[in-house]
Amino acid sequence: MHVSSYTLWMLAGIVVSGVYWIRVGRRDSRLPVIFLAGLLGAFAGAKLVYLMAEGWRDWPLPDRWTRWATGKTILGGLLFGYLGVEIAKKGLGYTATTGDRFALVVPIGLFLGRLGCLTHGCCLGLPCSPEAWYARTDRAGVARWPAVPAELAFHGCAIVAVLAWQATGRMQGQRFHAYLIAYGLFRFVSEFQRDTVRVVGPFSGYHVAALALVSLGIVRWIQRARESVGSTAR
Repeated sequence: MHVSSYTLWMLAGIVVSGVYWIRVGRRDSRLPVIFLAGLLGAFAGAKLVYLMAEGWRDWPLPDRWTRWATGKTILGGLLFGYLGVEIAKKGLGYTATTGDRFALVVPIGLFLGRLGCLTHGCCLGLPCSPEAWYARTDRAGVARWPAVPAELAFHGCAIVAVLAWQATGRMQGQRFHAYLIAYGLFRFVSEFQRDTVRVVGPFSGYHVAALALVSLGIVRWIQRARESVGSTAR
């Protein structure tokens, strides 16, 4: 059976994340379970948000089952992955923060996943002038905005930022929230240049999901800041 490079890169991201959480799980066996809950939530959310954003349009198409089986979005994965982690932590009685761990593992996994998009030729940008310095030609020979390389650059910068925060001890407890806010804003802006289904004017369903991600990051940032102030006051 042929396995695409896209699948291999995606599996590589999962394996890297899984190995990390298994290693830290030696200190607390609940951590791998929390990671698994986040992973399952991410897969479910990636599919659900894709179906809500554009998958519903595939119903009349003869290959709709293939599209529904392969379609997914990072935005939904982050939203529901976060939910899966929080549900698992509450069920397991785990009260320590896990976001700073996810802040490094998630962008590494997504960077590897986007390498799969790059080799597979999916997640395209809008057509643009062939003379544009940033133009990237797709398999059909159409010059397009480099949507995937732009995402690779974002996740690469996120990895560097998180490593810098770890080295300096900054942003403790807020690193993953900062990542969610930054990626949500990045995706909202970059979505205007992605070749996705528009729902209202220039806006797609992914714009809504990006704003939801920003909102989640901000709300949880404020809640964490209040918790920190409260613990300091005590």
